[in-house]
Amino acid sequence: MFEMIIAFAVGIIILCVIARIISLPVKLLGKFISTSLSGAVMLWVVNLFGAGIPIDIVRALIAGIFGIPGVLLILIYQHL
Repeated sequence: MFEMIIAFAVGIIILCVIARIISLPVKLLGKFISTSLSGAVMLWVVNLFGAGIPIDIVRALIAGIFGIPGVLLILIYQHL
């Protein structure tokens, strides 16, 4: 009986460790998706004023990660 309780406890601990290892990449992926969406929205707003910047995943990630300075960097790069 005691061995069964120990085995159950070890199994629960292993399951918790595996869940934590798997959850980290999912959180990171969610962060990339949310930042790229916010960057795309920022670029779309800038395009409403006639900037003419094509919105793709790289520019959306740059704008999402760096925020307004990233959008300004993309604008400067686009008009060079």
